[in-house]
Amino acid sequence: MTPEQLKEKIRIIMDFPKKGISFKDITTLLKDGEAFKAAIKGLAELVKDKEFDLVAGPEARGFIIGAPLAYELGKGFIPARKKGKLPGETIKAEYKLEYGTDILEMHKDAIFNGQKVLVVDDLLATGGTIFTTIELVEKLGGKVVGVAFLIELTELNGRENLRGYEVFSLIKY
Repeated sequence: MTPEQLKEKIRIIMDFPKKGISFKDITTLLKDGEAFKAAIKGLAELVKDKEFDLVAGPEARGFIIGAPLAYELGKGFIPARKKGKLPGETIKAEYKLEYGTDILEMHKDAIFNGQKVLVVDDLLATGGTIFTTIELVEKLGGKVVGVAFLIELTELNGRENLRGYEVFSLIKY
């Protein structure tokens, strides 16, 4: 399937979560096995020439895209979880939400100094959540070799917040 065909599998919900927002609902793509497989294979094709050791993704939709991508590429997967969800010793980074802040954590032993990491999420909007995941990877001594997304909302200029990192996106709006 082409990115345009995959785009047709994504449901648009107007005025969610608030008026004026055009929400891109990937659950309709995920429930279609052929489309989900094609999306993961498409992302794998985009990053196939990058050299890296691990894939990292933020909770929760970064898991949905990042884990199968890591599997497809034969790489390990590192989760960035919400505060208090990881059982081992962690590091943390705070990020802004529309009405406050939240915290992502990663195990201290998740990444070794110098390991190359591809950071993955479902959607690039402004880049806030993914930048927090990048911060965690770098705090652990990892080198972020790129950031990959199923969807990029180009009008929100999230790439600008990720200057200095190579950005890959399969579907663009």
